[in-house]
Amino acid sequence: MVRRTNLAILGSTGSIGHQSLDVVATHPELFGVVLLTANHQWGKLVEQARRFKPKYVVIGEKGFYTNVCEALADTDIEVYAGADAICQLVQLEEIDTVVVAIVGYAGLLPTVRAIEAGKRIALANKESLVVAGELVTALVSRYNATLLPMDSEHSAIFQCLAGEFVEPEKLILTASGGPFRTYTEEQMSTITPADAMAHPKWNMGAKISVDSATMMNKGFEVIEAHWLFNIPYERIEVLVHPESIIHSMVQFSDGAIKAQMGVPDMRIPIQYALTYPYRLNSPSIAYRFGPGESLTFDLPDYERFPSLSLAVAAGQTGGNAPCILNAANEEAILAFLADRIKFVQIPVVVERALELVDYIEKPTLEQYIETNREARESASWIISKLTQK
Repeated sequence: MVRRTNLAILGSTGSIGHQSLDVVATHPELFGVVLLTANHQWGKLVEQARRFKPKYVVIGEKGFYTNVCEALADTDIEVYAGADAICQLVQLEEIDTVVVAIVGYAGLLPTVRAIEAGKRIALANKESLVVAGELVTALVSRYNATLLPMDSEHSAIFQCLAGEFVEPEKLILTASGGPFRTYTEEQMSTITPADAMAHPKWNMGAKISVDSATMMNKGFEVIEAHWLFNIPYERIEVLVHPESIIHSMVQFSDGAIKAQMGVPDMRIPIQYALTYPYRLNSPSIAYRFGPGESLTFDLPDYERFPSLSLAVAAGQTGGNAPCILNAANEEAILAFLADRIKFVQIPVVVERALELVDYIEKPTLEQYIETNREARESASWIISKLTQK
């Protein structure tokens, strides 16, 4: 039987946060909302706070603190601002589950603090494991925290492994291939930010949409799968599946393959993470098999999408290499969205940053933080050189 759970939803105004609240609204008897946080969308945060009545809200951008305070002045909701406040509040005893839906590197420290408090963590922020997977998984063990995947692919693998008593032979991560999987080299050179954000199957924020278009997102998921399921990289495979009905698969030593299927709706893996090990009615529509339906597969094109190769190589290198990869990628995406560099230059920035920043084999949390800073500075310098050409 599912017990009532008190939630902290970090990044509540983003795509995953918004859909997490859809699940809460579907089962209000099962979920209480204690904490909501947003980076800069203070108006949406206020709307959510008025509807779901959390005890606390945090606005990341401190310049909007007064706006939120004034908008919620007639309520009992306590308002805070800044990243430090998020890190402190996630440790509150009254919070049972922390949904980490913050995008990018910014999700790392709140994830670490929630782990240190022994929380149950529904993780949608893949960068926490990409940047510092070895550290994060060690902390989960040390503090007896629970880490549940919210990404559709990792949730699929998690579901396929349920009830199994043997280690899988192979993890097969499926990818839609993004909007440019059939583009020519000439077409790739003309891609605009608007093109990159038009994902054919999923409705996501700008950063994740661009990551999906470059296939860096799938590379991140390979790294994430390595740490979540303790499987060597050579036993993790990427398979392009344009229909996005099979969300991932697991192959076992006897040759059997399990696949988790469903419509491309993030509310399914979100709800599974929040109610695990139970399943409840979902706000999503179930997939229906019918005449003319087909499921197709292809191998990824590593030449057309070098970001995928860079991510897997960084994961295999280990140490702070994935941290460098992530920081440089985030800076490159910001430059691309601002029309400062071309789409095809995103992996160029990442590759050069990996060459410039010093490698550390066993980084501490402080060294990860410093690596992130250095990698961003290096990426900014590389971008400035590219824009001068």
